Amino acid sequence: MARPKILVVGAGFGGVGCIRRLERRLRPDEADIALVTPFSYQLYLPLLPQVASGVLTPQSIAVSLRRSGRFRTPIIPGGAVGVDTKAKVCVIRKITGEIVNERYDHIVLAPGSVTRTFAIPGLADNARGMKTLAEAAFVRDHVIAQLDLADASQDEAERASRLQFVVVGGGYAGTETAACLQRLTSDAVKRYPRLDPKLIKWHLIDIAPKLMPELGDKLGLSALKILRDRGIEVSLGVSIDKAAPEEVTFTDGRVLPCRTLIWTAGVVASPLIATLEAETVRGRLAVDTRMTLPGVDGVFALGDAAAVPDLSQDADGGALCPPTAQHAMRQGRVVADNVIATLRGEPLRPYRHKDLGLVVDLGGRDAVSKPLGIELRGMLAQAVARGYHWSALRTNVAKTRVLTNWMLNAVAGEDFVRTGFLSRTPAALRDFEYTDSYLTPDEIRQHTGTLTARQG
Repeated sequence: MARPKILVVGAGFGGVGCIRRLERRLRPDEADIALVTPFSYQLYLPLLPQVASGVLTPQSIAVSLRRSGRFRTPIIPGGAVGVDTKAKVCVIRKITGEIVNERYDHIVLAPGSVTRTFAIPGLADNARGMKTLAEAAFVRDHVIAQLDLADASQDEAERASRLQFVVVGGGYAGTETAACLQRLTSDAVKRYPRLDPKLIKWHLIDIAPKLMPELGDKLGLSALKILRDRGIEVSLGVSIDKAAPEEVTFTDGRVLPCRTLIWTAGVVASPLIATLEAETVRGRLAVDTRMTLPGVDGVFALGDAAAVPDLSQDADGGALCPPTAQHAMRQGRVVADNVIATLRGEPLRPYRHKDLGLVVDLGGRDAVSKPLGIELRGMLAQAVARGYHWSALRTNVAKTRVLTNWMLNAVAGEDFVRTGFLSRTPAALRDFEYTDSYLTPDEIRQHTGTLTARQG
């Protein structure tokens, strides 16, 4: 008799945490496991702004799965583009473009999220995200290129537009991105004697009335003061009305000459979730407290893609676990235990958690942190933030690389080298996050119908 097949989709915090738990707790003859991911690494997302600013090298936060302990699960190199829950088949687009069908008995959906966008004219073509390793590398190259081009230009209008930078999104990603890249340009401009440092302007805007409201009023105001003291113009209650290649129009009517628009205004669940044609909450798959999909056999979901009830609050009132790495890692382990319990005919357990707090690294000696509800600022907050991130990296190789990069940056300062990555290609959000790769429900049924006919 064939062993049950467990298919895990996504190599983020939740997916990798699930795989590692399954490998440790399942007997070799109990089930077959496979992982679907286009890249054979786990990306440590919270440190992407430090890659964009050059503090860390890209490979420092791309934690190789094949070097991660005793990782032995086969990897299918591609992305899941559809799921037929009736046929129990996942449709996968390999990195070659070939579309294949993968049967499963139990599927764990941890595909993560993509950048949330709105129907703002010009946004999709002129904004850059901060969600993937490639985007961080591209943004770094692009920002340094603006300094090079401004330095070489004799046109004052062109120079002004190249030296203004806009980051949209006052959450963790946007705040840390603006803070880290502002440090990069303020250090880099010292190497450009023809450029006036006063011409370099960073703008952080958000439609919300507060910066990082999850931190609370006091720490949020502390972070706001740090940014403004550095010269970053923070505008709250404001968003983008229109984006063009050389200017950005704000909703308050301001028109800013600008060739760098970085969009970090939230995330939405992977488009894969829509292919299941199941109930969603705020775009995330509506699962129960055990992270199973009600009424559908063999489907588990977690992380950014799942609306997991938050039992630490009023779950009956609709409270959901926020889409953070902290939750995804823990949910991955609970889902693994529940998959094993399903195989063994044992009861499943709900997901409960205790919040460990939040950390925000603003670069240099600046940070605000709230571990276990304790508010910290300055160097102590920085030590807590970096200590947390360092300890969360899965391999000793990754920890060594990150620590070495931090020490080198502290001693030698920034470097301002462009790699030439996509230097002649106006890359858009969809080019990095492959949001146009997913199949429609009819296309999925066409693929899985063919598979079912062959099996029959």
